[in-house]
Amino acid sequence: MNALKHMEAIFFSIAAIGVTAAIATSETQPLIVSADRPLFIHPDVQMPVVTIAAKRLSPAEKAELM
Repeated sequence: MNALKHMEAIFFSIAAIGVTAAIATSETQPLIVSADRPLFIHPDVQMPVVTIAAKRLSPAEKAELM
């Protein structure tokens, strides 16, 4: 019966051990960086620019909204 009282702690302990084991045994692929690969950025395309035209609220208007 004592184990049933602490089932949440037992679950989190086992989950933590499982996640730790999964991270410890996983393999990562090496990062390959090469200048010979083609770029996917087209130089003749311009980056879109967003302009926000809005007035700023005065301190009195901010206080009124709160």
